[in-house]
Amino acid sequence: MKILVTGSTGYIGKRLIPLLLNEGHMIVCSVRDISRTIKHNEDEHIEIVEADFLKHETLQNIPKDIDIAYYLIHSMSNSSTEFHSLEEKCAQNFKNCIENTSAKQVIYLSGITNDTKLSKHLLSRKNVESILQSNTYALTTFKAGIIVGSGSSSFEIIRDLVEKLPVMIAPKWLNTKTQPIAIRDVLNFLFSAIGNEKLYNQSFDIFGPEILTYHEMLLEFAKIRCLKRYIFTVPIMTPKLSSYWLYFVTSTSYKLASSLVNSMGIEIIGKPSNINQLLKVEPISYKEAVKLAFLIIEQNSIVSSWKDSFVSGRLQHKTHEYINVPTYGCFIDKKQRAVKNAELTLNKIWAIGGENGWYYGNFLWKLRGFTDKVFGGIGLRRGRTNPTELNIGDSLDFWRVIYADKKQKRLLLYAEMKLPGEAWLEFKIEDNILHQTATFRPKGIAGRLYWLSVIPFHWFVFNGMISKLAEPS
Repeated sequence: MKILVTGSTGYIGKRLIPLLLNEGHMIVCSVRDISRTIKHNEDEHIEIVEADFLKHETLQNIPKDIDIAYYLIHSMSNSSTEFHSLEEKCAQNFKNCIENTSAKQVIYLSGITNDTKLSKHLLSRKNVESILQSNTYALTTFKAGIIVGSGSSSFEIIRDLVEKLPVMIAPKWLNTKTQPIAIRDVLNFLFSAIGNEKLYNQSFDIFGPEILTYHEMLLEFAKIRCLKRYIFTVPIMTPKLSSYWLYFVTSTSYKLASSLVNSMGIEIIGKPSNINQLLKVEPISYKEAVKLAFLIIEQNSIVSSWKDSFVSGRLQHKTHEYINVPTYGCFIDKKQRAVKNAELTLNKIWAIGGENGWYYGNFLWKLRGFTDKVFGGIGLRRGRTNPTELNIGDSLDFWRVIYADKKQKRLLLYAEMKLPGEAWLEFKIEDNILHQTATFRPKGIAGRLYWLSVIPFHWFVFNGMISKLAEPS
């Protein structure tokens, strides 16, 4: 079958595509930024098209001869008005586009909803389901609760809380009940639904075998990690304070923290159905899901992470729009060193950041990350998804990978920390010379004063960093 996957660079899409390829399907990946999919360009079973479902004029790139389409698009915008309007526009454009193709089925991943009280995000997902219904194709909707898997936002937030805080003074929404489901089971449902006419124009809640509170999930996570943790809930923490609590303690952005808090305060219990029997999927327990996630982490086999989504930072445009580093009106710190072993130096560059740190002056890097958090930035806590691999679009602490090509021996990063301007950091090896260039384009007087204030730190950190990178061992 020829299958269209929207959101193909997202957390679910990246994991679903290999499953589809293993079954011999032809995959059409719809992406807003084609530069982020460079590693798939040589796969003959994958067709990559650049399309933005918020821009109707770009949808002509979607092939007409598709059989199935996955709708995996979801925004986490904080503005209530903007959020609903963007979600509706996106869904309507998708529907209009697919109705002009040969697609017989659309599979949509949503969130479990109830009939009483909903957060604005779950309400929007429910509204999207209504928009996607059509007389031209059949709609199959799966509504999932908290998704547990390596790299998922829920898993990483729980991990941050448990591993960093021996004692937690937490909001009362920790007593909210939910039904977590393993990412493995979500993918099984999505994959097994292809062409199944019993699921046409049907909606199913999918969830794990247990009903747990967030409090119980945290303690079970701690038990699995052999950690003793104490949790005390307080009734006086407002949603805004709760959002700041998550923001400062975990690696999440404030925007995502606020969205999660609004959803976590509402009890979401799935409605039973015969979907498990229909698709022969038996969801595993929360405990098994966590253990499986850590097995993947220990093997350095994380396929996708929420941190690599643009929602985790401030970059809003296509990565290639930042690839031409400016020079006019910019401050530039350029250093170079001779390298004896280019391959070794290149491997060091590709492993920079995350748990490896920045090779020199790590205390100052951490201080800069903490300062960024205080001023509403993302700080250093995002880390990196893989300890040795980098791809265009990946997050790297408070940077975003704009260009990464080992054959060309070049890595270009764009700063996503709070700055009175824009910043790039580039590493490039030519003729066994390592070139390290930091470029800052200031915005107004504040930008110029900022650069002047950090010159002493840059001299210390950047000199030390390039020297460490160029070392033969």
